Amino acid sequence: MKAWISLLAVLMIAAAATFAPVPPLAEEKVYTIGDAVVDFKLKNVDGRLVSLSDYKNGRGVILVFTSNHCPFSKAYEERIMALDRKYAVAGFPVIAIQPNDPGAYSEDSFENMKIRAQEKNYSFPYLSDESQTVAHAFGATRTPEAFILKRSGDRFTVEYTGSIDDSPQIPAGVRRRYVEDAVNNLLLGRPVVLTTTKAIGCAIKWKSM
Repeated sequence: MKAWISLLAVLMIAAAATFAPVPPLAEEKVYTIGDAVVDFKLKNVDGRLVSLSDYKNGRGVILVFTSNHCPFSKAYEERIMALDRKYAVAGFPVIAIQPNDPGAYSEDSFENMKIRAQEKNYSFPYLSDESQTVAHAFGATRTPEAFILKRSGDRFTVEYTGSIDDSPQIPAGVRRRYVEDAVNNLLLGRPVVLTTTKAIGCAIKWKSM
C-alpha cells in the first residue's frame, strides 16, 4: 500500500511539472499584421525618453530592431540611414531600437550605442530596449528586423514585418526593396501587397530568465 501511495505521489508531481504555468513572456501575444501597437517609451542615445506617441502627427514610422555588433546590422546601416533621409520628410521616419542584452556583447552597451550614433551622425533616434519588453511585444527575433507602422488617428497598426530588402549583405545586389515598396503603397493610400518576409540577421540575445 505504501509503495502504491509513493508511486501515485511521483506521478502527481510529474504531471504538475508537465502542466506547470508557462513563463509570462511565452504567454504574451505578439503583434501580427493589422494589430494596434501599444505605446512605448524608451531611452534615446541623447538621454531623452522617446515614445511612439511622439509621432502622432506623422503618417507612420519605420521601426527597425538593430544592433552595434551584428555584421548584418552593420551591412544595413547605410541603408537604414537612407530610409530615414528618404521617408522622414514624407511622414515615415525611422526609429531604431537596440534589443540585445549587452551582457552578451559589450559592443551593444548603451555607451557604445551613443558612440556609434554620434560617429555615424544618425538622423533618427537610437533607443535602448533594456528590458526587452518592446522586442518581445513585436515578436522580433533578429537584427536587423523591420516593422512598418501606419498611423490612423491615435493608433499605429502593423502593416509589414521582416527584411528591409532581399540582399542582406551586399547593397549592390538588392533587387526587391520590401520596406520601400510597403511605405510607397501606404503613401499612395494603397494596402501593402507583401506584408511579411523572413528577417535575416543575428539572433537577438535575450536576457536569462
